[in-house]
Amino acid sequence: MSPKQPRGEATAAQVLDCALDIYAAHGEAGLTLGAITSASGVSTGSIYHHFGSLNGVVIALGQLWLGRLLDELGGALREVDDARSGIHALVRAYLRFVQANPDAARLMHSVTVDREITTHAQQIRGAQEARLAPLAAWLHHHQRSGRLATLPLPVMESLILGPVTGIARRWLSVGDIDIEEAARTVPERVWLSVSP
Repeated sequence: MSPKQPRGEATAAQVLDCALDIYAAHGEAGLTLGAITSASGVSTGSIYHHFGSLNGVVIALGQLWLGRLLDELGGALREVDDARSGIHALVRAYLRFVQANPDAARLMHSVTVDREITTHAQQIRGAQEARLAPLAAWLHHHQRSGRLATLPLPVMESLILGPVTGIARRWLSVGDIDIEEAARTVPERVWLSVSP
């Protein structure tokens, strides 16, 4: 590993940390290249070198936190044996993650990140493949054994994560949902939607 590589990784991490802090303090409108360079001390040229653009920073930040969320979901599945407990664990892990990381979750669920994910869906999915593969394998295993409904994987993902994403967005934006109550009641409802 060349000495430049660790420095480059540290610079990129510094930019992403500052970008999230700016987003948390000033929202989407405050997340500009100027704000990032001022807060991080990293030059505009260096930001372009590492990320290509402001959108590149937003995509990288979304990818970083999506990776952390997927790691949490994968960890939740490793702690359970049966399909029902697994679905419950996925829902609870997602909601716990959102509750523990509201600034990152707000960014991940923002219109801007949604737009970027839609535009770069294949690239993002490819970058997260190592984290997504165990989740897909877990779903397939339980489908083959008859413990989960035999539905296409995108439909399963939507049935499991769609309601949770909706709850997270509402909690983050409006705040009229008791997220702890949702963590107690929603897992069984999601289970009923994917059980055989």
